[in-house]
Amino acid sequence: MIRNIIFDLGNVLISFRPADYLEKKNYPAQIRKRILSDIFGSREWLLLDKGIINLEEAIYRIACKSSLKREEIASIFNIRTDIMFPLADNTCILPELKKEGFRLYYLSNFPADIFAEIKNRNSFFEYFDGGIISADVKQSKPDEAIFRIFFEKFKISPEESFYIDDLDVNVQAALSVGMKGYCTFGSLNISDQVRKLISSFII
Repeated sequence: MIRNIIFDLGNVLISFRPADYLEKKNYPAQIRKRILSDIFGSREWLLLDKGIINLEEAIYRIACKSSLKREEIASIFNIRTDIMFPLADNTCILPELKKEGFRLYYLSNFPADIFAEIKNRNSFFEYFDGGIISADVKQSKPDEAIFRIFFEKFKISPEESFYIDDLDVNVQAALSVGMKGYCTFGSLNISDQVRKLISSFII
């Protein structure tokens, strides 16, 4: 029986597509490529998510090895919250699931420095019973450790939990610790599929 539904945030409930944003804002193609590789694709980006380094250190370390200027790098970090917006066709399922008695949680790789702003400005967080982000626990997906921290914090059973993520590697990690799982692959409308899967688990 599924009692707990755990959501990733990025590209599940919140859109985060830097390439699309940069193109829409008319950044030149070569600059877009450099930003995507040197910032969003950097090791520092992962370490920031994991809470191992802070924003200032991330900017400094990227500037030391990128052709981008420090000011340019800092400006990209400053627009992260502009890139993020709720996926209304996905978040609409939250009040419905809550009304049906499911406990709802979030479990996401997310940097600490902007999470409070994102949480405060998105009303769908009110439907969650709790959640954790990677930077707060110094662990990140797909490492199984973050799932075990999650189970311990909220005292829930993996066998009673259904996990939803846009990356298959993270879903596979969830399956390996005993959860049911569903990979959205970035779908902008997951409601029907989530309902279908939940129904199959309950029957």
